[in-house]
Order: sequence, then C-alpha cells, then structure tokens
Amino acid sequence: MLRASGIEHAYGGRPVLSIESLELPAGTITALVGPNGSGKSTLLRILAFLEQPRSGTVQLDGHSIRTTADRRRARRRVTLIEQYPLLFRGTVRHNLLYALSLHGIKGVEASRRTDAALERLHVGELRDRSGEDISDGERQRVAVARALALRPAVLLLDEPTGVADRAATAQLYRVLEEERSQQTAICFASHQLEDAYRWSSRLIALADGRASAVTPENLFRTVIPEGTGTRTARVGPLEVQVFTDKCGPATIAIPADELLVSLEPLHSSARNHFPGKVMRISEDGRGSVTLIVDVGVDLAVRITRASLEELGIKLGSEVVLSIKVMAVRVF
Repeated sequence: MLRASGIEHAYGGRPVLSIESLELPAGTITALVGPNGSGKSTLLRILAFLEQPRSGTVQLDGHSIRTTADRRRARRRVTLIEQYPLLFRGTVRHNLLYALSLHGIKGVEASRRTDAALERLHVGELRDRSGEDISDGERQRVAVARALALRPAVLLLDEPTGVADRAATAQLYRVLEEERSQQTAICFASHQLEDAYRWSSRLIALADGRASAVTPENLFRTVIPEGTGTRTARVGPLEVQVFTDKCGPATIAIPADELLVSLEPLHSSARNHFPGKVMRISEDGRGSVTLIVDVGVDLAVRITRASLEELGIKLGSEVVLSIKVMAVRVF
C-alpha cells in the first residue's frame, strides 16, 4: 500500500497541493480526476518519489520514505508512466531490456519478461523498430509494457489513454485489471470521466490541489449480456433494465435526480421499479432532500422537501423507486 499524509507543495511560492490523506491499497485501481492544472501530475510525481513535497510523508507498505537511499529503493517498486513518456535510444526491445538491466534483471529472464510484456500490450511487432519511429499511441503502449516488465508493486499512469483509440484504451484497461488481480496498486489520472467510472474501483477528485474521495451515487459494476436493445443487468439481487449497444463488463449509473419515489408502484412508462425501505434522510439546506433506500443495494434518490412532506416519508418508510430504461447510463 502507498499512503500519503500531510502533503503540502508549492511552485514559486504558489500552493499547488494540499493533501491531508490519500491511500492506494494493493489490489485496487484508483482514478484521479480533476481539471487541467488541478495538480494531478504533480501528485503522481510525488507518489512516485520523483519529486519531494515541501512537507508531509509518503509511506510504502508502512515505511516512511525520507532519505535519498529510501527513495532510490522505493523507485524500484513504484513506477510512473508520464503523459508523454520518454523512450531510450535504440529499438523498442532494447528499451525494455535496458530498463530491466537497471533493476539487475538480465539474460534469459529479461528476454522472457520483455517479449511477454510487448505481446500483452499488442506491440510485439514493434520490437525491432526504433523508439523514435513509432506513433505517440504506440509509444504510450511501449512505455506501459516497459513498466509492467518491471513488475512494480505500485503502478502510476498520467493520462494513459490521451492519444489512444477506443480499442487500444479497452485493451490497456484490461491489462490493468489483470495487474490489479495480482495485487498491484494502480492509480491513473484522467480527464475522461467515462473511463474513470468504468475502469476504476475508487475515485479521487482533485481540485485546486485538494483531494477528496468520490463516492459516485448509484454507480455499480455489472455485466451486460449479449444482445441488442434493452437488456437486464444484475446488481447484486437487483435486476436493472438498460438500453445499450455494449456487452460484457460495464458500469451503470442510476441518476439520483431521475428516480421517482412513490408509496405504491407507478403505472407509467418506466420499466424499472425497485421496492425498498428508507434507511437515511439528509437535507442540504436548500430545499433538497437525499434519501438512501435499501432496495437490495443502497440507492440514493433526491427529492424536494415539499415532496417528502407530501408523501409522508420517514425513516423506515416502505417506498418504490422507478426510473425509465433510457435514464440508466451505461459506461
């Protein structure tokens, strides 16, 4: 696990990061989201021990990394792929072999890791090409292959799909999911919220250098069955009707503002009806109320204070949530 606490950083006296606490547990994929200039790249460099914060600590597996020797050792276990990765001179294959040699891995083992990593990223045919003669998208995949050959405990990626097409993006994230299943801690920065929602298990939002964990409302992993048009996606015991051309692993979002609340099933065009019990009621002070309703999974729904009073909803009330098929988003 990688843990940062009390991180403060500035450039030329201008504060750029203020992170109270941040964790990257083993076996998770964390998406770091935020606008340009929010501090994502700087934070990744600090987490990779390539840049020292003005104050604060970064721990790797419970050990504080403070000295130059500590950082040197930590860099052997934490790898950052920057948005515009640099390749060494020579062929693509040489790039991986040279990186491995810096970690003391040579000979047959280095060759085996190199060839396997290039094939995983579908760039095996580039092995004898010069790193200067490949496209930006190919360069990004080669950089990922180089990082994976090192088998890091923590893998950090800065905008890894900025120059990739959708097929290459899907392939990359499938590889990252394989790495996650091997207990690698993975964190990628992205401005593509669809990718962040679809491929991460945790989200951290960064704005003005400050981080906060994001718990997107009613966001669930599922598997979309093959077919066309309206299909049924299972979320735990819940069956959700969705309309999409996607199939396979996906994330669905049930917008809290699109859910209708009633005391009895509605006779409407909405095909999704979820009976449940109100478990929590919270107000935002502006006339809006958020209910957490247990329908087999917890769903958040927002209604007005007037609707709450009109329906007589209280903690423990039995209600029915309804939503149209087209309102359920699929990523």
